[in-house]
Amino acid sequence: MDNILSILVFFPAVAGLLGFVIDKESARAYGITVAAIEFVLSLWLWFSFDMSNAGMQFVEMIPLIPDMGISYYLGVDGISLFILIMTTLMTLIGMTSMSVTKNIKNMIVTLLFLEMTMVGVFVALDAIVFYLFWELSLVPMLYIIGAWGGPLRVYASIKFFLYTFTGSLIMLVGMLFVAYIYHNLTGVWSFAITDWYALVLPVNYQLWLFAAFFIGFAIKVPMFPFHTWIPYAHGQAPTIGSVILAAVLLKMGTYGFVRFSLPMFPDASVMAITPVAVLSIIMVIYTAMVAYAQKDMKQVIAYSSVSHMGIIMLGIFAMNAEGISGSVFQMLSHGIVSG
Repeated sequence: MDNILSILVFFPAVAGLLGFVIDKESARAYGITVAAIEFVLSLWLWFSFDMSNAGMQFVEMIPLIPDMGISYYLGVDGISLFILIMTTLMTLIGMTSMSVTKNIKNMIVTLLFLEMTMVGVFVALDAIVFYLFWELSLVPMLYIIGAWGGPLRVYASIKFFLYTFTGSLIMLVGMLFVAYIYHNLTGVWSFAITDWYALVLPVNYQLWLFAAFFIGFAIKVPMFPFHTWIPYAHGQAPTIGSVILAAVLLKMGTYGFVRFSLPMFPDASVMAITPVAVLSIIMVIYTAMVAYAQKDMKQVIAYSSVSHMGIIMLGIFAMNAEGISGSVFQMLSHGIVSG
């Protein structure tokens, strides 16, 4: 099937637009049907995937702004494939088990747009396209918290936005600088992540760029001490919002480390092993103890999720195949269990 990744990305959004004309009595069934089709498409991707090929597969590339090297560039490998399947599965489970009754049609449409952005993050191979999907994922989640959240939903939404948007802007500066370096070395502009992998950067450049990407990804994970937004976002979001947040959105941060930081800044990543390990161990122990003291189930999930993400970060920064494979497995298991 040609353009399967584009279909996976934009099918939920197109279905979401059509959802506005569906009557509210049929909205839940419509949302479940769309999510089920999306999940089946992701399974087709799995069965068609060549497990013996370690490279990117189902690649699609269309130049968008050729002079700046920006392309609509999609592809999946063994890491993004399984996270993609988890994303479509958790969206389907969320649709099926959702308890929201207020403005349910708006909720269904919002979830479908959120699914588009999450799938887009995991299949994008152009940094600008990745960044657009990364930022767009904020909008539906903010709306879910703000429209269906608890009494502190406004504060939770603002804190969630300020943390994640600030980190994203710093990450964008890093992306632009990598593209600038690539242009200086090759004479052409490119935002293709696979092109950036070929760069051999001086260690001092790697350290600064690693820091820029680290802030954006660490806030999303969230790593200690950037985790203070998650108890409010989790606690004030409706249950479906908490499910998607814990199961999928947090994985965008750890996925970013695997997709960008480790392959692009290997020397800086090695130098960061000890500080990242220390922060990760603090995450595992401290937030587990805080979770144990909570009485509200959403807070338990919030803090325990941070603890689990600490284990994932330890696996990623083990800097070997076993550690990264284990971290991806933990991403999948935590996503399913937390959902």
